[in-house]
Amino acid sequence: MCGIVGYVGAGSAAEVIVAGLKRLEYRGYDSAGVAVVTGQPADGAPGPRRIATAKKAGKIANLVELLDAEPLPKDGVGIGHTRWATHGVPNDRNAHPHLSYDGRVAVVHNGIIENFAALRAELQAAGIEPVSDTDTEVVAHLLAQQLADGQQLAAAMRTVCNRLAGAFTLVAIDRDDPEVVVGARRNSPLVVGVGDGANYLGSDVAAFIEHTREAIELGQDQVVEIRADRVDVTGFDGRPAEVRRYHVDWDLSAAEKDGFDWFMRKEIYEQPKAIGDTLLGRYDTDGALRLDELRMSEAELRRIDKIIIVACGTAFYAGLVAKYAIEHWTRIACEVELAHEFRYRDPIVNPNTLVVCISQSGETADSLMAVRHAAEQGAKVLAICNTNGSTIPRESDAVIYTHAGPEIGVASTKGFTTQLVACYLLGLYLAQVRGTLFGDEIARLMAELEEMPATLQRVLDESEPVLKLAGDFAEQPSVLFLGRHVGYPVALEGALKLKELAYIHAEGFAAGELKHGPIALVDDGLPVFVVVPPKGRDMLHDKVVSNIAEIRARGALTVVLAEEDDPEIEPLADVWIRLPKVSTLLQPVLATVPLQLFACELATRKGHDVDQPRNLAKSVTVE
Repeated sequence: MCGIVGYVGAGSAAEVIVAGLKRLEYRGYDSAGVAVVTGQPADGAPGPRRIATAKKAGKIANLVELLDAEPLPKDGVGIGHTRWATHGVPNDRNAHPHLSYDGRVAVVHNGIIENFAALRAELQAAGIEPVSDTDTEVVAHLLAQQLADGQQLAAAMRTVCNRLAGAFTLVAIDRDDPEVVVGARRNSPLVVGVGDGANYLGSDVAAFIEHTREAIELGQDQVVEIRADRVDVTGFDGRPAEVRRYHVDWDLSAAEKDGFDWFMRKEIYEQPKAIGDTLLGRYDTDGALRLDELRMSEAELRRIDKIIIVACGTAFYAGLVAKYAIEHWTRIACEVELAHEFRYRDPIVNPNTLVVCISQSGETADSLMAVRHAAEQGAKVLAICNTNGSTIPRESDAVIYTHAGPEIGVASTKGFTTQLVACYLLGLYLAQVRGTLFGDEIARLMAELEEMPATLQRVLDESEPVLKLAGDFAEQPSVLFLGRHVGYPVALEGALKLKELAYIHAEGFAAGELKHGPIALVDDGLPVFVVVPPKGRDMLHDKVVSNIAEIRARGALTVVLAEEDDPEIEPLADVWIRLPKVSTLLQPVLATVPLQLFACELATRKGHDVDQPRNLAKSVTVE
């Protein structure tokens, strides 16, 4: 949530920043703004140095319209922001950037300042009255006070940050120091882009990928000062900090739509490649799995006697699938926890516990707090993540990167399926290390995984019936999803996608729970999607077939996702979505994709913004 851009260079800061904000739209927002330090008013005549701002509620298009009517000066230092409201309603007044009482400082902010009420009262006692309802504004005023006392902006930022409670990224400019932008982070993302004669700050690398693919990751409680020709990083204590520079392995074209109507639809169709990239280099010619990023020894892995998976939203459903696979392959007890509940229930963890955190962004606040709690209790932590340089992998003992490339659509698609594949790799690697599967068993499963990109491409190539189905169901007020075993998390994920995108009531249930209450919801014409396990698990398969008969008898319209050669399905399915034959534990990769397409197409038919659903943000960086 919230997008931040900072720029120092020779170009027009406003133009660079607005372009960066557009590339951060996927993060979710309700207003946008930009501020530049200028020595000239908008008409180009000489004038006193000042900070010029433009900000507007609503989409970036509203800000662009304002800038077209009232252009900002073309100076080369500035900051920009897309806001996701926490304190104060979304309007022009609460939009960022916020100016200090003397107009000297402008600030943008991602996160929550938890002690802002006390700081605000302190400022009011000093005669400084706020003009917005935000927590951010107090930071601008506090910085101005430090500057008035003679500090430079970076030192003022360190002083102020040491007074703040909560999670935050702050980026600021100073009217009287027009060649510098200063940022700070605590439990919230900020990355530096290193250019040629220009430097950048961004919530993620998409903010500056058009200009440079060289980046610096910032650590916890660090302040960064960028000028056109240098970058300096210190801790909140003022000591110089070591930084790690890295190269971004995707370019601007990966963040563009390539002819698709939505980023989400493009990302659905990118899944075969993304899964192939996740698997690349993991299995060698000697028939051994290698997870080079893992950073944990085989001896440490053999001592693990319990696994706890923590995640939120779609990643949580990936964790539910992983539980089935990991327990089956490794015989290690595996629990799955919502990250935001984990540390509040006093979980039982010890040095022989492996906590696996699944997070696409690596910045999810609830998941980060769970990771820190696990580490405090002595557990080993492994991150499954898509974002190189993000906080959760850096604070974990081990990491498996999914290498899915940028995911712009707020509703996760390739993020989810590559998380599934990464979980399979973890389970198989543990089985290899612990000797719970024979080499030929691992080889068979890996061969099936390595065929998955081609198998999934078949599902996409044959998706026309799913798109037609979305048109048929566009006016339906409610949809149910059922599944057993690994089909149950798929049902949950299918329902979530429909809620996120189409804004209609959708519920996912374990099929065996039907007769324990949910069957009361079934009525004439109610669409029910049912995920049927492969025939190889006959007991599971037959139970779900019975469930389909139960709901058909009560008038449900059955949409069945089942193997393409399953003879028992045809008489029970009003619509049969045929899936290629794969092992039961791997079926979620295939079964999820038609549900993604269905939700995307249904939302499109209803006229919704598929890439930026209402009230949602891509990365939830506050608890």
